[in-house]
Amino acid sequence: MNRNKTILALVLATMIVAANAIAFSNKATPDFEEAELAAKGPAWIRINQLGYTPTGIKVAVWGSKSKGKLKRFELVDASTGKVVFKGKAGQAFGAYGPFQESYRLNFTEFNKPGTYYLQAGEAKSPEFRIDADVYEGTADFALRYMRQQRSGFNPFLKDSCHTQDGYTMYGPMPDSTIIDVSGGWHDASDYLQYATTSANATYHLLAAYRDFPGVFTDKHQANGLEGTNGVADVLDEAKWGLEWLLKLHPREDWLFNQLADDRDHQGMRLPTNDPVDYGMGGGGPRPVYFASGEPQGLGKYKNRATGVASIAGKFTSAFGLAAQIYSTKDQNLSNLFGQKAQSAYKLGLAKPGVAQTAPNRAPYFYEEDNWVDDMQLGAAALYQLTGKQEFFKQAYDYGLQEKVTPWMGADTARHYQWYPFHNFGHFELAKKSDDKTKAELIGFYKEGIEKVYAKAKKNAFYRGVPFIWCSNNLTTSFAIQNFLYRQLSGDQTYAELEQANIDWLFGVNPWGTSMVYGLPAHGDTPTDPHSAFTRLNKYPIDGGLVDGPVYGSIFNNLQHLKLYNEDAYAEFQSKLAVYHDDFGDYSTNEPTMDGTASLIYLLASKEYSSREGSQVKK
Repeated sequence: MNRNKTILALVLATMIVAANAIAFSNKATPDFEEAELAAKGPAWIRINQLGYTPTGIKVAVWGSKSKGKLKRFELVDASTGKVVFKGKAGQAFGAYGPFQESYRLNFTEFNKPGTYYLQAGEAKSPEFRIDADVYEGTADFALRYMRQQRSGFNPFLKDSCHTQDGYTMYGPMPDSTIIDVSGGWHDASDYLQYATTSANATYHLLAAYRDFPGVFTDKHQANGLEGTNGVADVLDEAKWGLEWLLKLHPREDWLFNQLADDRDHQGMRLPTNDPVDYGMGGGGPRPVYFASGEPQGLGKYKNRATGVASIAGKFTSAFGLAAQIYSTKDQNLSNLFGQKAQSAYKLGLAKPGVAQTAPNRAPYFYEEDNWVDDMQLGAAALYQLTGKQEFFKQAYDYGLQEKVTPWMGADTARHYQWYPFHNFGHFELAKKSDDKTKAELIGFYKEGIEKVYAKAKKNAFYRGVPFIWCSNNLTTSFAIQNFLYRQLSGDQTYAELEQANIDWLFGVNPWGTSMVYGLPAHGDTPTDPHSAFTRLNKYPIDGGLVDGPVYGSIFNNLQHLKLYNEDAYAEFQSKLAVYHDDFGDYSTNEPTMDGTASLIYLLASKEYSSREGSQVKK
């Protein structure tokens, strides 16, 4: 089972019930009274388990199962037991999820490095650090999961897999023509491979390398094995994605969209021991789908594809950015990527519309419904590469057609309906625009942020992202959009909202858990994800971002879902949202390749900002 397995029955609960107040906190005067609680009851303090930077925003969330009011909180030095900061809890946010009352505990003005915990009434938080290095090495850590997802040769297993891929379908060549499309990344805990997610992941890795120089180390070779090769590991990983994309676009008029299909869903097994028969013998070639621009599906079900532009735009942006990066490293390779970017873009122009993934045995697929954002980013990359005004104009015109990514402000969406979950295109175009156009593009980002903030400011977690499948991916993307907006505008209005989405991923959520396997090492993180690596062999999947919580209404309507262990977070589940650290919950606890790639960009931004400055490389 994977993200595509069971996505129907999206009869959703009301999103958020909250009070209409915004918390504030201030440093206490010397005669400040001890923390007080008007009514007793079980309560918890949720903190970012990675820690907080001295100059950054520092907020925890207090939640209680009673309606008692919190007045004050204290920050305590863990080594001495001394109270070092006292703050007002501020205004109550009311009920949210499993909690009857909730507050934001803001201690931003305290900036002394050290190890601390928060105390409020009877509630005590886990210990956490305040230091400039709390994000150090986190982006590199998440790269471990990307290497583990490699197909063709898997460096984690030190063995090859899926080397016979694949045979063509829907193309201008005879069906079942054998071509070499081995390589790339497996999509999640199954072994399907999608150009849609892979091209987006590749772009994020390339952008992370470009924007945050010095963050990434060189501890692995190009094949993913340990060793150095003079290349940052993130660029090695991006190149692994690029090499697969080149195989999917071998000629100017050929573009492939997908490798394998839902016949993959035949139980847990390691990729190096994959016996699934796609009609060419067990373990043989898998089908590779040509991007025809028309509905596809080899079995009972078909998608609703209308064109090629959504996938062609993603190819264009990845190749276009790669051409820019390799222009100072390998001119021949740069030229190749540049040629591929332009030929992919022409295919998008010729067939506007969406190229959705293809189902087979079940009616589930990535239901992408937008494509102008992909073409905008592709055109922006070509403008940066060539300087041709025609690409700038086309990118701008595409941007006007989708100013805001449509999920922002909505309570629900179909699976991957609006993808990517944020649009890099506005950012890339704004960097090369005149003041008027730049302000307009910045305004598009602000409009989307405001739509989410309108919901977020009503609850203590600043949660405005809907609890649909892969909610953690949306959370990561929304944090990135906030970051890009702040870089372009210099406006700090939404800095706390940006940090709240990052904090959510690392423990400031109702369950008090990090959503990234093994990060931080000392924290409460997933231990039983929906993954063959952990289930069969207890192999760690370090750095993998799991899908994240879903609405209770979604979870209650899922098919073929069974929890295998007692729910460690039972008291924090609610009608609003559920999350289970359980192998059986493929809806909330399955790691995703593309979500992890986006997280790498986000974590790199945090590490770079905290140690080298607050602006990305222009």
